[in-house]
Amino acid sequence: MSAHVALLDYGAGNLRSAQRALEHVGARVSVTAEAEVATQADGLVVPGVGAFSYCMEGLRSIYGPRIIGQRLAGGRPVLGICVGHQILFERGVEHGVDTPGCGQWPGVVEQLQAPVLPHVGWNTVQRPQDSAMFAGIDPQERFYFVHSFGVRTWEFEGDDLTEPPAVTWAEHGGDRFVAAVENGPLWATQFHPEKSGEAGLRLLRNWVEQL
Repeated sequence: MSAHVALLDYGAGNLRSAQRALEHVGARVSVTAEAEVATQADGLVVPGVGAFSYCMEGLRSIYGPRIIGQRLAGGRPVLGICVGHQILFERGVEHGVDTPGCGQWPGVVEQLQAPVLPHVGWNTVQRPQDSAMFAGIDPQERFYFVHSFGVRTWEFEGDDLTEPPAVTWAEHGGDRFVAAVENGPLWATQFHPEKSGEAGLRLLRNWVEQL
């Protein structure tokens, strides 16, 4: 039976393209704001488009931080995409507004220091060796980004009891930022895999197949 993926609907995500991509790679997808469905599904995808503060407001309105925390406490997979990646960090600072995030990782989402913003279009990434997320994907493949803010400094190295997270980086306009993270059951991408052609579909298939 195909894996059941809950696509979290909190008013701040590009849901249809993500749903189509996940179904294309074999998942059975429920677009939902219901805590029980989101908690019990085999996998949870947290999308996100727009300002950090707006996404956190929508997420809190459906108890999203609690849902994410409960899933991770039980080792149940979560995938964050774009701002859904950013809200997993401790805080976001946009246009003078400092907003608490979900706090799964320390770190600050801040404006990229690049001459041209937003960062829109295709870009390569520098991924770690033995990445499960990028298994079977050519290292020179490009992924689709749309953002002006990101995590420019990685602050978490794990501890003696857990494997350190696998962090993927990208560069835009001379500035370096976190493009993806693999941390046990918690995966996240700053880019949009659902808009990244065959490489993005392979990444989503890698996630679905390990649910």
